[in-house]
Amino acid sequence: MADSSFLLAELKDLKTRCEKVVAGSTLVACVPQVVQVKISRTEFKELTAHFQFPADYPSSPLTIELKSKPLDFKLLQGLEKVCTDEVKKYVTKQQVMPMLLFIRKFIDDNPLCVCRGEVAHIQKNLLEPGDALKLKQKTSQISLTICGGQYFIKMLFTVPDLYPLEKLGVECVDHNFPELFKQNFFGQCVEIARRCVEPPLRKNPKAPPFQPKPSLQEIADFLFTNCVKRYHKEPCPYCKNQALPTNSKDIVKDPKADMHVERVYCGHIYHHKCLDVYMKTPPFAGGKKCLSCENRIYHEKWSITPDVAEARWAHKQAKDRELDEVIDFLQ
Repeated sequence: MADSSFLLAELKDLKTRCEKVVAGSTLVACVPQVVQVKISRTEFKELTAHFQFPADYPSSPLTIELKSKPLDFKLLQGLEKVCTDEVKKYVTKQQVMPMLLFIRKFIDDNPLCVCRGEVAHIQKNLLEPGDALKLKQKTSQISLTICGGQYFIKMLFTVPDLYPLEKLGVECVDHNFPELFKQNFFGQCVEIARRCVEPPLRKNPKAPPFQPKPSLQEIADFLFTNCVKRYHKEPCPYCKNQALPTNSKDIVKDPKADMHVERVYCGHIYHHKCLDVYMKTPPFAGGKKCLSCENRIYHEKWSITPDVAEARWAHKQAKDRELDEVIDFLQ
C-alpha cells in the first residue's frame, strides 16, 4: 500500500515548488489519484504529463502518460518509453519532480522535436538510396542531401525556436546543377518558407483567417519531386532527347550554345537551340505554348509579343525567298 504520508509530502512540495523549478510548467492537478502538469516552451513545443501512483509507491515507479496536440504521436510514445526507464532510478524517492525536470530538459535539448512528423515523412516517403538526412539537435539544423542520377543538391535548414510561427532558415550548401537551376530551387524554397508564415498581400475575403504552418515538408516535397529526382532524366519537349547531360561535368555553360539548357516559367526544360527554333516558328497567336503542358512560355530571352514575333518571322521568310530567287537566277 502507498505510503500516504510520503505521498502527501511530495504533493505539498509539488504545489510549492513545481512552477518555480520547472520552467514553463503549470500544475493542473495535484491529488493522490493523479498529478497533471503542462510543460510549455513554445506554443508548438508543449505537452501535458500525467502521473499516477502505484499502490506501493514509492517502492514502485510512477505510471507516466504524455499527451500533446502539436507534438508528433510517435515522438511522445518514444519519450514515454524513455521516461519509464528513467523513473526507475528514483524508486523509494520522490519521482514526480525529477521526471518533470527530465521532460523539460528533453524539450530543451531536442529543438527539432517540433518537426518530428515532417522528418518522419521525409524518411518514410522521400528518401532513396544515396540520399541523406542528418539531424543536428545542438544547432537546431537539418542537413538534407538529395541525389538524382549523377546530380545532387545539399540543403541546410535551420529550425527557429518559435517554428512554425517563425520562418524556416534555408541554405544551399552544395550542388552540381546548372547555376540557374540552383537559383530557382533555392528561390522557391525560400518563397515556400516565407509563404507559410506571412499572410498574402492580397487577401481573399472568403478565405479563412491566415494561420502560420510548417514548411519543411512542403519544401522537401518540392525539392524531391519537382527538382532533383525529375530534371536529370527529363527530355527536351522539342527534340525529345534528354535535356541535361548524363554526367554533370558535361553541363554546357555558354548561354548561347545549342545544347545549353533553358528552364521556362512552367518548369519544363529545353535545349537553347530547340527553344529558339520553336519560339521563332509559327503559329504565334496567343503566345507560344509549352509543348509539354500547353501553358504559355515566359522567358527573358524570348520576351517579344506574338505580333512582333510573327512580323519578324514574315520578314525573315521574305528575305529567304529573295535570296532563293537570286540563287536561282545565278544558276
